[in-house]
Amino acid sequence: EAYLAQAVLAEWCQHPGRFLPYTCFPSIEGSAAMPEFRCAVNENNKSTELPLLRIGGTVQQNPHMRAFWSSTISFFLAFLGWFALAPLSLDVAFSMEICENQKFPPSEFPLRKPYLKFKNLKSEKLYCRYGKNDADEPTDCEPVPAEKEAEFNCAVDNSAPECSPYDPTVLTRCVCTAGTDCRSVLGNAGIASVASTIFVRVALGTLLERFGPTNVQCGLMTLAAVWVALATAITAPWNFILIRFLIGMAGATFVTNQFWCSLMFAPNVVGTANATAAGWGNLGGGVTQIFMVVVLFQPFKEAGMDPDTAWRVSLLFPAAFCLITAICVKLFCWDTPTAKRFHPSDTGKTQGASLWDYVEVLKDMRVVVMIFQYSACFGTELAMNNQLATHFRSYFQMKADQASTLAGCFGLMNLFARSLGGMFSDGLASKFGFRGRIWAQFLALFFEALFLFAFGSIDNTNEWYVALIVLVMFSTCVQMAEGTSYGIVPFMNKKQLAVVSALVGAGGNLGAVIAGFAFY
Repeated sequence: EAYLAQAVLAEWCQHPGRFLPYTCFPSIEGSAAMPEFRCAVNENNKSTELPLLRIGGTVQQNPHMRAFWSSTISFFLAFLGWFALAPLSLDVAFSMEICENQKFPPSEFPLRKPYLKFKNLKSEKLYCRYGKNDADEPTDCEPVPAEKEAEFNCAVDNSAPECSPYDPTVLTRCVCTAGTDCRSVLGNAGIASVASTIFVRVALGTLLERFGPTNVQCGLMTLAAVWVALATAITAPWNFILIRFLIGMAGATFVTNQFWCSLMFAPNVVGTANATAAGWGNLGGGVTQIFMVVVLFQPFKEAGMDPDTAWRVSLLFPAAFCLITAICVKLFCWDTPTAKRFHPSDTGKTQGASLWDYVEVLKDMRVVVMIFQYSACFGTELAMNNQLATHFRSYFQMKADQASTLAGCFGLMNLFARSLGGMFSDGLASKFGFRGRIWAQFLALFFEALFLFAFGSIDNTNEWYVALIVLVMFSTCVQMAEGTSYGIVPFMNKKQLAVVSALVGAGGNLGAVIAGFAFY
């Protein structure tokens, strides 16, 4: 083993284009030993602890925590840009003029089914002033009762509102309920935003090995900044869907996040490190629901901007954040504990990246099972991030800031829940071995399913806080399942860690695409 280690080092030092560690220059005084790390490390220089506040020191002294926080913050801001349009969707729809009451004015098309079924939850009033002719599948409203016609003298002057069976004043600013073209456009855009991530996440299995995590993360964040900035020019459904598709590439930063942490942390804490980095990154999905509306959109409107301008200006902020982060990652981080750039030999591979690696990895049915298990948890989170704000605004008829706050609570559980899943996995593994990680995964997914069923059973006759309580429990189990998933991934095929991380990560987006086509 010692001879092999010397041979690998010799080959490394002879490479003409590679960053060389200090051990390649034993003749230089004081350079024969690597600098003392700020974290405790094992024989592979991977950190055996996760000291969240130990952020000082140079990159040579503290590469582990620099990588942890860089991967976490970049993923957080990528999520912020990825779902920045989701809580603003109804306002974007109004700007594109695709709302049902814009395309089909009630005065000209009073018998549109979305109108006939509409009920204003605040006033408890129906569009059909005197009721529908059918409770489930109405074709018209009930006619004006004879006593009302006599009371308001409708035969002579029908200008009184009570002389009409229709009451368009109860309709919201943008009617975008189920069955409308508006809802279809928003649903397709949501699917597009998670579909593109599948391809990029899969590709990252090769790209990470060729270019290393810092270069890949920097590139993804730069692209995210460009596409989010271009979203300010949305004018029609086709470019709305296209822009959301392109922004979806930012979601691939998750693969870098997990691969990078797996390179930096030892087996005893890698589950916790991966879960915490991904969980706090996913937190961006919850924060964006609140940040984009409560912090940016609403204040801009109150300052005098019209809604069309306000949502466009709001998008410039996540674009700027992504670009600044890309620059910082490039300048201040290393790929591995001892080298600025990653090489496939760091994971024990004897040859470079190849597309055949994907075939070899997918021959292992355990990987295939893990792909679909992750689609059941992370795919659910992506579907919720896309739909919740619109769901609360259209189905529960809440104001934009109230709906976004409730929707944000789902993502805010990432603050602790995904880390809890990683710690749960590490804890059971310390007592029961790898089978403990399997049990942690099973329990998290099982309770996620129970609370998902409960949340789906809540309709708009319930108070909002009932939905919130169940949503919080449901979200906690979703995030824990994600944490337990990546407590397993680093141990499935260590030589093909990049490819396994990429495929499982892509599986999460696959779940969101399946859910979007099947239910939204």
